[in-house]
Amino acid sequence: MSRPTVAVPEARQRRLRAFNLGAAALHVAQAVAVVVLATDFALPVTASYLAGPPGTAPQAPTVLFDLPTGPAVAAFLALSAVAHLVVSSVWWRRYVADLARGINRARWVEYSLSSSLMMVVIAQLVGISDVTALLAIAGVNASMIFFGWVQEKYEQVGGGGWLPFGFGCIAGAVPWIAVLVYVVAPQSPSDATPPGFVYAIVVSLFVFFNIFALNQWLQYRARGRWGDYLFGETIYIVLSLVAKSLLAWQVFGGTLAG
Repeated sequence: MSRPTVAVPEARQRRLRAFNLGAAALHVAQAVAVVVLATDFALPVTASYLAGPPGTAPQAPTVLFDLPTGPAVAAFLALSAVAHLVVSSVWWRRYVADLARGINRARWVEYSLSSSLMMVVIAQLVGISDVTALLAIAGVNASMIFFGWVQEKYEQVGGGGWLPFGFGCIAGAVPWIAVLVYVVAPQSPSDATPPGFVYAIVVSLFVFFNIFALNQWLQYRARGRWGDYLFGETIYIVLSLVAKSLLAWQVFGGTLAG
């Protein structure tokens, strides 16, 4: 099905390019600052293997490697910076053409990588270390993003089609349920609890992840200012910058400050 197109005025194109370049600069500056200022704090990625027939208690977890938290934080900031630079340069004409049709493929590619890495960092901070659990959390989170992409590709703004969006919301809830289980820690033999900054990260990032979904919902309702797709695009850029900055500096303050 062909999509209606709405020409993007030159003045708005210039503002969008400047906005993307500004966001890229802020992401790069923060990524460099984290790398320069962070300690060598790292969290383990583990695996628990069979110690006998199925049903036998597994071996003690084996540490496969340690994931340095500072570079992981810098990486999701850098991914966003690269995406903003790409759409402002080599992808610019396709970016504008996509926006004219009410889609943005570049956004979904970047989010599938950066937000999945963010979820892995959050999961590690609450104590999830098993490699298969971390892979599953990243994969399900990426699926949530891809459902958002499918919503944009196949559903018309104001058309009333919400199936991909609904599936994305279901997929997106799964990583947060996993995080919540470890925060609550039912039947834990230890009295240990996450430090206060981890609770702040979980609450604040959960809120921001849901605001992303709210932004898409408002875009597809096409009411008020969200009837203009470019307004929603601007909100996405702001949300991405604020959410990544919030996670980066909360992690830095809690674990990476020297």
